[in-house]
Amino acid sequence: MELVTGANAVGQSIPRTEDPQLLRGEGRYSDDINLAGQAHAYMLRSPQAHGIIRALDTAAAAAMPGVLAIYTGADLKAAGYGPLPCVVALKNHDGSDMKTPENHALAVDRVRYVGHPVAAVIAETIDQARDGAEAIELEIEALDAVDTVEAAGDADAPQIWDEAPGNLCLDFHNGDFTAVEAAFVRAAHVSRLKILNNRIVVAAMEPRAAVAEYDGRFTLHVGCQGPFATKNMLANKVLNVPPEQVRVRTRNVGGSFGMKSPVYPEYVAILHGARALRRPIKWCDLRSDSFISDQHGRDSVVEAALALDEDGNFLAARVDGLANMGAALTTVGPNIQVGNIFKNLPGVYKTPHIAITTKCYFTNTTPIGAYRGAGRPEANYYMERLVDLAARETGRDPIELRRRNLIPKADMPFTSASGQPYDSGDFPGVLDKCLNAADWIGFEARQAASRGKGRLRGRGLSCYLEATAPPGKEMGGIRFEDDGTVSLITGTMDYGQGHAAPFAQVLADQLGLPFESIRLVQGDSDQLIVGGGTGGSRSIMATGAAVVAVSAEVREKARHLAAEKFETAVEDIEFTAQGLHVAGTDRAITLLKLAKSPEGRDGALNAALAIDTPPSTYPNGVHICEVEIDPDTGVTTLERYVAVDDFGVMANPMIVAGQVHGGIVQGIGQVLMEHAVYDGGGQLLSGSFMDYAMPRADQIPNIEFHDHPVPATTNPLGVKGCGEAGCSGALPAVMNAVIDALAPLGINHMDMPATPEKIWRAIRSA
Repeated sequence: MELVTGANAVGQSIPRTEDPQLLRGEGRYSDDINLAGQAHAYMLRSPQAHGIIRALDTAAAAAMPGVLAIYTGADLKAAGYGPLPCVVALKNHDGSDMKTPENHALAVDRVRYVGHPVAAVIAETIDQARDGAEAIELEIEALDAVDTVEAAGDADAPQIWDEAPGNLCLDFHNGDFTAVEAAFVRAAHVSRLKILNNRIVVAAMEPRAAVAEYDGRFTLHVGCQGPFATKNMLANKVLNVPPEQVRVRTRNVGGSFGMKSPVYPEYVAILHGARALRRPIKWCDLRSDSFISDQHGRDSVVEAALALDEDGNFLAARVDGLANMGAALTTVGPNIQVGNIFKNLPGVYKTPHIAITTKCYFTNTTPIGAYRGAGRPEANYYMERLVDLAARETGRDPIELRRRNLIPKADMPFTSASGQPYDSGDFPGVLDKCLNAADWIGFEARQAASRGKGRLRGRGLSCYLEATAPPGKEMGGIRFEDDGTVSLITGTMDYGQGHAAPFAQVLADQLGLPFESIRLVQGDSDQLIVGGGTGGSRSIMATGAAVVAVSAEVREKARHLAAEKFETAVEDIEFTAQGLHVAGTDRAITLLKLAKSPEGRDGALNAALAIDTPPSTYPNGVHICEVEIDPDTGVTTLERYVAVDDFGVMANPMIVAGQVHGGIVQGIGQVLMEHAVYDGGGQLLSGSFMDYAMPRADQIPNIEFHDHPVPATTNPLGVKGCGEAGCSGALPAVMNAVIDALAPLGINHMDMPATPEKIWRAIRSA
């Protein structure tokens, strides 16, 4: 596709510029990094879910051929390294601090989950490292384990951390409980649901891998969500060295979805090894190990309730939940299941009062972290399941019940019951557009056709809204290179989203630069002055605003340099998409030529700055799904899927559509098939792709994506985040469709995943 240079680039569907290289196999992922003289690391992991380490004898292993060193938890503690960080500090409802037990990179004295790393073996080859690990004499005195959040709080549950009595990490309350209770008392109807938010294995396409080196300072080559943040966490929280003593480099990343954001135990072990041995150390996870060593997602149980008056107006919503933290706190810890649930629960509705309580418990399972949406899909799922149930219980049309309670466009800006300041949106307009696109009124004919084949057909709708990541800091940097290209430097990180094209489109518009001349630089902490990383659907707002700000600085510099070149006043220089002109004359020069001129040499046009990023945006939409269920087998087939979303101004509609498709598919996976299952004693039963189902291409219908843009008013581009919205819309849309198909049999609820066996049993029971 031909792009008009420097003119109206934003809004064009330019193909992802990185794809040709990646499709040719020329990408550089973490396992592609190999350094001269590198050794290899292998992690010995606990086979027990809970136990006391009675013996850890490494003498025989250390004498194995090729083994260079073996590190244990005691070794890393003696080296002065701190525990793995949790960066949130939340309060219990009584004002006390949440419990944050020290979780060191390697187990010290006790193991707390299957996969808990106990020792790192460093050898000349990976096979020698594995052989060394097998020779370690590890004796663990097994203790009772607990692997469900509902059992973790029982009086007789095994105690996992001495610092967290009763395994309770946090007892969080937020909202106006008095107003909510009063609303429930006067309500004409209250709908209630107990909802399981099933545990997810992230299963990114690229397993985690890293290479560490030390030459007086630490360098970690690793796939992550932001090298600047990873550098600071390593330096300030774990290695206990000044930040300038740490460098993090990230090239291509094959998916993360929140999982690759933290500092993991393996990184600490190999960084220590690189310093101790004075040679690079490489580690790469096995897929089987990644099932137990990568942080998992979701995993909570809630009691949700919605109060309505006699006319169907929402009076209040309440969610009381139990959230599984796993064996230790990850970087964002319980904030996923408390802060994000509260912010997002009101969604697109006028609901005047909400309240949540969440008890976060430790269990003997793999730690839980952020997973695509990180609380936003859950909040929308709870509300939309309640709305559908309320419509069914009160005999109301589910569309009209929603329409009655949607926030009108005329009420914008609107402050939600959770205090979120919605600046823009047209929720009724989005609903109407999706109903038309999905041919809602034609459903009965399709349902009759399915019935004729002996199938049950259902349709599900969800009206979702997300609060994207809150404000932070971000960098915008522009560097004019000697080869005529322009480097755009920013602290967000592309791990599959396709940042290069839309960021270049923004810069092309701002400075009139040729799109093809722009190169994106993100993955080197040494080139960043600040960087918020990518997460919470923040990147286009954060980097976009930073590009706008730094472009203004470049324009001002360019006007002064052009004035010097043309020997005229700065006031006479006009900056346009075509370049710099002396007003009223034919004297002109392009920005790239100015950069290579004597006046622009030695980086005179380069600029870098850090900005306070814009506040959260509120992407929203309506998703409609239709399914067929075979009552003889319980198999669900997705027949139609239509999404209408408001992402404000879309810098690159093609890439936005791709993000929506990906999020929807992950939502479908959670609703219909994905589930990390433990055996009751802390052993993961779904520990491979033989036991853990994921969606495949032939199970996914053609996904129709339509936009209904209402530009955000809080950032200079008018954009709203899109990366996680597909998940938020898909969870309730798909489950509502399944329940709609089963409702004639008296089935009004089913927990995710709605597997064929579960549906078949429910039909037989009905």
